[in-house]
Amino acid sequence: MIGKDNSIIMEKYIEVTGRSEEAAVAAGLAQLGLERDDVSVEVLERAKTGFLGIGSCPARVKLTYQAPDEVVEEIPAAPVVKEAPQAEAEAAAVVEEAPVEETAPVAAAPVAVSGEKAQQIEAFLVGLMEHLDNDARPVLTMGEDGSYHVELVGSDLGALIGRRGETLDAIQQLTNYSINRGQSKRVRIHLDAENYRAKREETLERLARKTAAKAVKYRRNMTLEPMNAYERHVIHAALQEVEGVTTYSTGTEPNRRVVVACER
Repeated sequence: MIGKDNSIIMEKYIEVTGRSEEAAVAAGLAQLGLERDDVSVEVLERAKTGFLGIGSCPARVKLTYQAPDEVVEEIPAAPVVKEAPQAEAEAAAVVEEAPVEETAPVAAAPVAVSGEKAQQIEAFLVGLMEHLDNDARPVLTMGEDGSYHVELVGSDLGALIGRRGETLDAIQQLTNYSINRGQSKRVRIHLDAENYRAKREETLERLARKTAAKAVKYRRNMTLEPMNAYERHVIHAALQEVEGVTTYSTGTEPNRRVVVACER
């Protein structure tokens, strides 16, 4: 269907659960920001109270509505200076909205850590870097919450960061799994290279503000590309105080996305 503004009108639906059919419908309408007359309701499963609470199950309903086709926003990758040619590096520098002195918090001098756990982390990453034929070495510091912060230092770090940090995330998950396997007390290990995490967070916050402005201007929902839980949290936090928009996540992992919705 074609709308008055030549946009494509699509029929969409969401499935919502609640303690009763009415509660499920109300929750779905609140999520969509629509009125009862704007949707058609299909009861997929009626609520069951059970006996003394045993065997109870919530109601599940399907709300069908019409809306303009959502626009998928591309997430710009954080710049990796060493991997970019000179022209691209200069262009990436222009993207930064504020000098490093203004955006980066002043941190205390890192304190190297020692101990058995630190030695295990260092040994694992050194062996992994050798296996990957990379000369990067880990530098460990301790966070205020007791977590281990590892900075990879060396050349060709762009290969360890990967597209939008996917390789860096994989190395971090692998390190956490290896060190915590079979342990009753788990430790948290954060991995970074070339300050990529902070750059990525700044990129996501700029994307959130830009997407929110589009949602308000065009009065339509904007759906971002799939992101992991941490990146979705950055988007939600960046827009929680912004008037005129609300955010929610949709889909299942690993394709779960953030929707920046215009409040009606």
